[in-house]
Amino acid sequence: MNIRDKTILVTGADGFIGSHLTEMLVAKGAQVKALSQYNSFNSWGWLEDLDCLGEIEVLTGDVRDPHYCKHISKNVDIVFHLAALIAIPYSYVAPDSYVDTNIKGTLNICQAALENGCAKVIHTSTSEVYGTAQYVPIDEKHPLQPQSPYSATKIGADCMAMSFYNAFELPVVIARPFNTYGPRQSARAIIPTIITQIAKGVSQLKLGDLSPTRDLNYVTDTCRGFIALAECDQCIGETVNIGSNYEVTMGQVVDTIKELMGSTIEIVTEEARLRPSKSEVFRLWCDNTKIHNLTGFTPEHDLRQGLEKTIAWLANPANLGKYKAHIYNV
Repeated sequence: MNIRDKTILVTGADGFIGSHLTEMLVAKGAQVKALSQYNSFNSWGWLEDLDCLGEIEVLTGDVRDPHYCKHISKNVDIVFHLAALIAIPYSYVAPDSYVDTNIKGTLNICQAALENGCAKVIHTSTSEVYGTAQYVPIDEKHPLQPQSPYSATKIGADCMAMSFYNAFELPVVIARPFNTYGPRQSARAIIPTIITQIAKGVSQLKLGDLSPTRDLNYVTDTCRGFIALAECDQCIGETVNIGSNYEVTMGQVVDTIKELMGSTIEIVTEEARLRPSKSEVFRLWCDNTKIHNLTGFTPEHDLRQGLEKTIAWLANPANLGKYKAHIYNV
């Protein structure tokens, strides 16, 4: 299925990955409906920064409302379902809200897509569902381990989406991206946390545990993976990793960013930034064989290239001013 001229609904379009995906879909000739979470400020999040804003239909609402989901998915060919609560630390204090948004929201989108005859649903999973690697690289057969309320709800959401494929033949693809970074990422994530603290000239770089490894992917590569899965009919009913097949420690990431920014800042461990020991995911390394075999997808950016682009964007005063580097953003 070629996405050109298709009507596409992107939930979570106002967020980090969703806004980049929206841009890419417009550039490829799709007709995009972009869902931004309703708020009284009438803020459309990162959608407001897009040069293509005039070419998309912005919707405001909430995936927790099943009636609204049914309304916005009418006459839609493809749904990219990205709307979710994703911050792991916040899931420790507000787990019920994660159940409502991540599990029930996915149920609502799948039910709406089924009733409206949507041709394909790309449901967004996360590598966090794997927990600390039992073997590496991690392929799609790796056991799922709910090490945080967030990951537990994403496992539940993935199961809900796949149940609609098995029970009702809804054309579902589960896209499972590993750790994505780049412009517009929330300060809850480590890479923007490092860059914004250095760029704002703080005296100490406050971070959590730097020993875990991650498979890091520049945001446009993740979005290319999403689109490749949407255009691949052989992917229906499949769960597919999106990653680089490369792991790096957070300590190595810090060192690379410090080098690129010419910084010698002292690093201190802040207790509040540490996860509970059984909840920390210590190792993630993606086996991306399946997506490559199905679609030919390979990442275009190595870590250094991606970090250079991310630093350039975050260090721009117009963007840096949107981040509160002096507080820990959960």
